[in-house]
Amino acid sequence: MSDWEEYQGQCPYCGEMITLLIDCSESNQQYIEDCEVCCRPIVVEVSINPAGELTVILKDENTV
Repeated sequence: MSDWEEYQGQCPYCGEMITLLIDCSESNQQYIEDCEVCCRPIVVEVSINPAGELTVILKDENTV
């Protein structure tokens, strides 16, 4: 797995598809990134299991 992966997901606010560049150098992380369409803050949760499979969850900041 490379250090960066492109991920496409749906904004939990406006429902539009957005593209995120995920840093895969850390196996578990959580951060906030603004939606490129509606500019609202999305909580991004990233985990990578021992097999190297990437899981990304996008949530609105009110469901944290």
